[in-house]
Amino acid sequence: MNILVLNWQDIKNPLGGGAEVHLHEIFKRVVGLGHSVTLYCSKFPGATETEEIDGLRVIREGGRSLFNFHVPRRYQSQFRKEGFDVVVDDINKIPFYTPWFVDKPLAGIVHHLFGKAIFLEAPLIPASYVYLAEKVATKVYRNTPMAVVSESTRQELIGLGFPAGNIVIVPNAVNTKVYAPSADLAQGRPLIGHVGRLKKYKSVDHLLRAFEIVLKDIPDARLRIVGDGDFRPDLEKLAHELPIADRVEFTGYLSQAEKVRHLNQMSVAVNCSVKEGWGLTVIEANACGVPVVASDVPGLRDSVVDEKTGLLYEFGNIEQLAQKITLVLRDENLRNKMRVDALEWGRSFNWEESAKKMIDFLERVIARKTPRSVS
Repeated sequence: MNILVLNWQDIKNPLGGGAEVHLHEIFKRVVGLGHSVTLYCSKFPGATETEEIDGLRVIREGGRSLFNFHVPRRYQSQFRKEGFDVVVDDINKIPFYTPWFVDKPLAGIVHHLFGKAIFLEAPLIPASYVYLAEKVATKVYRNTPMAVVSESTRQELIGLGFPAGNIVIVPNAVNTKVYAPSADLAQGRPLIGHVGRLKKYKSVDHLLRAFEIVLKDIPDARLRIVGDGDFRPDLEKLAHELPIADRVEFTGYLSQAEKVRHLNQMSVAVNCSVKEGWGLTVIEANACGVPVVASDVPGLRDSVVDEKTGLLYEFGNIEQLAQKITLVLRDENLRNKMRVDALEWGRSFNWEESAKKMIDFLERVIARKTPRSVS
């Protein structure tokens, strides 16, 4: 197959997250199995306009804010003439509305829809823009075959009127050769960790407030926040206000190897997000033998096996979050049992299987409808 993939960002973009990891890890393996993949995405400071990354031909154009306006023009002027067998639209925040202009077999990838949760992340005007764009998208894409990353997202799309037979799950996974336990890195003192982008909807401020409570019972505990994002200044300010700043470390953006090293030092990892497509960082932590305390929300309730690989708590319940963290830190037998189950769970997901599922999905999309008629 000759595949065109449309996404806002590529794996090298410093603002990328789990969606970019999912795309890259799967499609580099798709290339390895004999197919060709072109990724069209936005530029970022220091990026080249074209590049080959792990076999993917990457073409970058436009900035983060207006890339969606470049997509239909570039498709009409270039990509529709390049003989692609299928176009994959990785739908994330502002959609490209590809069913309006793509005349090739078309498939979508959906991690999760923001819905009203976007108002927790952005100011009213831009949040309203994203919210309305998603509302329109659910109608525009309704008959487009979709690959989703979790059962929660599958059910969400079905609830919005997408035909169940049009939706397949192509899960996130983890490279267990990279994300693996390393006992020699374990710390003596209890270490709570958070790994991921520091966005407002990730609700890391809940973790800081819960950590203040944890310290009352476990005064030698420490909190390490791995990653970067535009919510970091607010979090650092809150840490000083509580005040717990002397017990909290912000590492900033780290390489994959450094991230794995920090994961291996954690007693427990925490994810407080209001909503996720899946929760890739949960599985990465599990693959290192780290149990996870996470909010009981779509996506995270898929990636955390409650009371086995971690514990779920009611989103927004700071007291309950603190109690669950304290339980994992204090109960060594529970923590060790969860460590074993987490390792087994993390190792059950692999990118090779996800890549094969994606190939099968795209082959069926091509077979069922070629070419498309654009309305």
